Amino acid sequence: MADETSRAVPVPGVSEGPRAGSPSFWRDGHGPASARAPALIETGEGRLSHLEWFRAPWQHGGATTGFGLWTLPDGREREVLVKFPVGHIEYLWTLRLGAVDAEEWDSPAALALPAPRVLAAGEELGGHDLAWIIVERLRGPGVGAALTAETLGDLTSAAADFQARALKASPVNLPPPETDWEKVIERARVRLPDCGIAEPARWKEALKKLARGLDGVVRRWGARDASSWCHGDLHPGNALYRLCPGENRVCVLIDFALVHAGHWVEDGVYLERQYWGHEAALGGFKPVSALAQARRTRGLPVANDYAEVANLRRVLMAAAVPVQLAREGNPAYVRAALETLERLTPQVCR
Repeated sequence: MADETSRAVPVPGVSEGPRAGSPSFWRDGHGPASARAPALIETGEGRLSHLEWFRAPWQHGGATTGFGLWTLPDGREREVLVKFPVGHIEYLWTLRLGAVDAEEWDSPAALALPAPRVLAAGEELGGHDLAWIIVERLRGPGVGAALTAETLGDLTSAAADFQARALKASPVNLPPPETDWEKVIERARVRLPDCGIAEPARWKEALKKLARGLDGVVRRWGARDASSWCHGDLHPGNALYRLCPGENRVCVLIDFALVHAGHWVEDGVYLERQYWGHEAALGGFKPVSALAQARRTRGLPVANDYAEVANLRRVLMAAAVPVQLAREGNPAYVRAALETLERLTPQVCR
């Protein structure tokens, strides 16, 4: 599984990015969507209808997505989202977290799920090995549409619900993804003269200081408690609201392609660092502390050393920024990463 050091970090709600914009619909008269539609309808035993395919601005892979209608056994129709192909991890966790019996579709437990409810899924389509899912279409707004203390609290609460339900669905039976941090930091140091980064002398000095204590930092990070399932891509663009009866709404996480074993604090730091350099957008909200409190209220363990573990993660991710400049070139983010590295390195290297 790829570590997050190889992926871009969006800054939702702050700057224009790949997730901006609305889906564009298309008919695909002779494309893969139309070719697979009959097989999907047949697999759904006629319950799936009115398919309309779309491509959103943030979609860069080969997945096909569309909206449609699904008829429940009692004759009611529900709006759905169809997606194929789906990677193994996303397929596995979408089912683990969102599988609901049709008879329990609108039960309180089903409506409270922190993941889209699944209507149908399979690992074969039209005689080919091709995983697909059909889930509820979430009509509520995205968390990123209005960042407030309430919506950010909803997001971290949904993350805690995800972590709790994921652990209930499956014990953590995999090791966390491994990263050769010494190699990453060395690559960062080598790239400094040519990557166009601002204040290269400051970066050089900051990385030099980290290098002196890197063995201990890496050893402590490797010894962290990795007994949680982490979402791996926690940000407002991956959270939508489910509209429920009585004007209630539930924050629902989407996109489980990067779920992995690790320390629960990783999700909190991932959310936090998307706003490095744009901290005002959070309005004083502290993602790691909020996630810790949300876990406590759900009876999930929160060890006393979680702040130290979070600092280890912050330092390692900040130090990797020069390697990522082709994908993460936001100047404010880069400067904030440098300041984080300078501020925390003395603490984690003691």
